[in-house]
Formats: sequence, structure tokens, C-alpha cells
Amino acid sequence: MILALAILCAIIWIGLIFFHGKFWQAGPTLRPAEAGRTHMDIAPDVTVVVPARDEADSIQPALSSLLAQDYVGRLSVILVNDRSTDNTGALARALPDPHNRLTVVDGADPSAGWSGKLWAVAQGVAEAERQCADGSGYMLFTDADILHAPAHVSTLVAKAQTDRLHMVSEMVELQCESLAERALVPAFVFFFALLYPFAKVNNPKDKTAGAAGGTILLRRDMLRQIGGIEALRGALIDDCTLASCVKQAGGHLYLGHSCLAKSVRPYPTAGDIWRMIARTAYVQLRFSPTLLVLTVLAMMIVWLAPAALAFLAHGPAQWVGAATLVASICSFIPTLRRFRLSPLWALALPFIALFYTAATIGSALNHHRGKGVVWKDRAYTEAIPNDGRALEQKSRRA
Repeated sequence: MILALAILCAIIWIGLIFFHGKFWQAGPTLRPAEAGRTHMDIAPDVTVVVPARDEADSIQPALSSLLAQDYVGRLSVILVNDRSTDNTGALARALPDPHNRLTVVDGADPSAGWSGKLWAVAQGVAEAERQCADGSGYMLFTDADILHAPAHVSTLVAKAQTDRLHMVSEMVELQCESLAERALVPAFVFFFALLYPFAKVNNPKDKTAGAAGGTILLRRDMLRQIGGIEALRGALIDDCTLASCVKQAGGHLYLGHSCLAKSVRPYPTAGDIWRMIARTAYVQLRFSPTLLVLTVLAMMIVWLAPAALAFLAHGPAQWVGAATLVASICSFIPTLRRFRLSPLWALALPFIALFYTAATIGSALNHHRGKGVVWKDRAYTEAIPNDGRALEQKSRRA
């Protein structure tokens, strides 16, 4: 039985390394020079929508980075102040705006069946339609805690135009300064790439669809084709839901890493990262106890069993387990290099996987205790399926 387990672990890792979109590689990254490959003198209009709720600490630098973009086409920025209890809106309105790019919209309370963020995005899209009724160009969805290099919008549009893409998404650089961040944040990117291998997402013939909500450039005609933001109504993992809608509609996707956008949201403690994972982990499993059990078993077999075999087994099972453990550890090193961290952090991967497994279980416990998904003082106990049909969603103050 022990040898059979070791062989099973080895087979799984052979499949992951060689037949799973090379998820372990560093992944594609757009460089500013790529903006020169397109004729920016005919650059289409770009409207940036930024939903913000209680983002006073980051809203001014985030918006300033967008207002300072070197994009040669028409660029407008719409901030939707999503019922903030701090001075997010006032700080945004106080920003210098020499090119008259910024519009600040005070958002209304979420309508029934909508998640708070998507309701804010929907209001931003509605304002964009009022500003530009012909519906041409692109929408750029980004968060209120992200700083954008001046060439970022130009680079995104260049990629979309050159490769005839309907949607370009990038995983922004994440904070990795505290001990907890260095230990746990790179694994967040690593596991995301495992779930949504970039090569598969970027392959039009593959059904895998994924996106990173920090940067999503989307053609406005494609947004209309999928039914607008209303198609995502209530989705709690809105970025990947959007990517799925676009790909199902025949759109071409790009997903990569960004070297031109960085999140300034800190996660100083392990508890902060635990809450980040637990917020949507059970949503990812569609609130299914069966999928939860299968996921926990898979995590144990893929990440924990090789380490246990390597240190506790004997004979051939130990050697196979050790070889599998080495393979899994080495797969993590390219991600660590992206974060400019020592490869020695890879030795902690089994323990990091255990942390993520426990947080996933914690996410399920929160749901079944009635706490649901909590974000920005809002809690959601149910979600909307990806086909866009509404389930009753209850929102309450946390």
C-alpha cells in the first residue's frame, strides 16, 4: 500500500510537470517595449473603471498612476466610491487632473442579487456608456490598491491589438515584505497558476479560462456580446467568471504576470493571508462538501504524502517519495525567483500547502456557520452560478 501510494504520487507529478500547461514556469510577462509594435496614433478609447470601498490609504497614489498614463489615445478614469465610510471619495476628488480624465461616481447600495464589487463595476460601466455611447474601444477594470507604471495602459492595448485578443489580464505584483508575505504570498500565485495554467488559458482551443482581477482589459463589444456586467451578477470570483464568459463566447484571452502594476495592499500577518484565502476558497469549490473532501485528499496526496514518504517510509517507497518531493519543491523555485526570494523557501512548500488546505477547510466552516464570504464589511452567504442565473443572495453588515 505504501509503495502504491508513492507510485501514485509520482504519476500525478509526472502529469503535472509535463502535461498541465507548464504551470510551474515563471509565466509570460509583457514588457513596455511591446507597446511600440502597434500604431498608437490610432489608439482606441480606453475607459478605466475603479471600484473603491474604504480605500483612503491607497486611492490617491492608485488614481494618480492612472491619470499619469502616457497613452496617446483618449483615456478616461471612472472611480466608483462604493459607499465608503472613510474619505475615499473626497481624496479622489482632491487629486490634480490636468487632462480632465477623472470622474468620481458616488455608488448606490447594491441591488438585490449583486455582490458589492460587481455592483460598483456595473455603475462604472453605466457611466462609461453615458460618456461614450458608441461603445467602441476598451474597458480596463482594476482595483483601488494598484499602482500602474506610465506605460501600462499602452502596453495592454498593444498586446490586445497585435494579437487580436478580446481580453488581456495580468496578475499584478503582490506585496512580499513581511515574514508572512514571504512565506505565503508566492504560493498564492503558484497555486493560482496550478488551477489556471497560463498556457491553457491563452490557448483558444483549450476550455480553461482564468483572469486576475487587478488588471483586466476587455473589448467593449465583447462585454456587450456576453450580456454586460449583468452576466456576472452576484459572482464572488468575478474575474475568472468573466474570463469564462468571454471564452465561451469565442473570445481570445491572454493571462500573464505584470511588471508594470503592483498592489500596495499589505498582508502583514498569517491571519491576514488566512482570511484572504478563506474569503473565496469554498466559493471556488461551489460550496460543495464533496468537492471539499476531494480537494483535501488531493492536497494531501500531492503535497503532503511525498514529504511523509521521503522521511518516514523505507525502501523503494522512500526513494520514490523523495524523488517526487524534490520535483514538487523544484517546481516552486521559478515562482520564488519572480518574487526575488531565496530558493530555500521551497523547502517549506509542504507546510505552506498544509496552511492553504487548513484555510480552505476554514472557508467551508465559515460558510456552514452562516458567516459566508466577508469582504469590506459585507457578507455573502450564497453566490450566483456562472451561467448568470440568479440565486437568492443575502447581504448583511458583518
